[in-house]
Amino acid sequence: MHYFFRGVTLMATKGLKRFVLIPLLINLLLFSVAFYLLLQQVKAMIVAVQQYLPAWLHWLEYLLIPLGVMSLVIGLAYTFTMAANFIAAPFNGLLSEKVEAHLTGKPAAEVAVSAFIRDMPRMLGREWQKLRYALPRAIILFVLFLFLPVIGPVLWFLFTSWLLAIQYLDYPFDNHRIDFDSMRSQLRRQPVSSYSFGIMVNIACMIPLFNLFVMPIAVCGATAMWVDKLALENDPQQQLPGQAQYRKLDKYC
Repeated sequence: MHYFFRGVTLMATKGLKRFVLIPLLINLLLFSVAFYLLLQQVKAMIVAVQQYLPAWLHWLEYLLIPLGVMSLVIGLAYTFTMAANFIAAPFNGLLSEKVEAHLTGKPAAEVAVSAFIRDMPRMLGREWQKLRYALPRAIILFVLFLFLPVIGPVLWFLFTSWLLAIQYLDYPFDNHRIDFDSMRSQLRRQPVSSYSFGIMVNIACMIPLFNLFVMPIAVCGATAMWVDKLALENDPQQQLPGQAQYRKLDKYC
């Protein structure tokens, strides 16, 4: 879980801040617009409910509004996070590349604007792969969420945590042109690391205001996890000085 908190530190690192800015602005803009539009819908629904209540129960408005806003925040955590990641995918990939260069000490190749634009369809295609993987499973789990008390919400939380782990850990995999199925297979072989990272991102997504910063934090943290835990399995040449000792200690713990 410490990789999520490490992402907080990396996001503020000199030289990386400018690559954090665009994903952060995209997240801020989408969440602000979505929150405003959905808040209007919540108010409309409250008014509609009040029409069926007797006058002496109109005090329930003071209870319905906080509950509506709370439901709105939880809904935003799962729906608009995916939308923001889809739009910001090329910039998240670039941020991941720069974070990896910072952590490994290897200079990142300078990417021309034209090359970056040409690569956008491939990166957006990768996001479409994630969406096709997530959508049918999400529908089934959401039905269980609605009709199975306790068990349904727990399964939904674990599933969305797994999806968030895939979402952010995929950026360094994609930068190294590792296909989507191979990436998922490798994450399944490290379930504790993958799930604990996804759970931290999931919890952070449900914290109002802080969730605006989750996307760049998670990208930075996921890239740090790639450098420390995942890169060596794909390319032994990527091992850093002292990383072998770190791995032995991590395995022992």
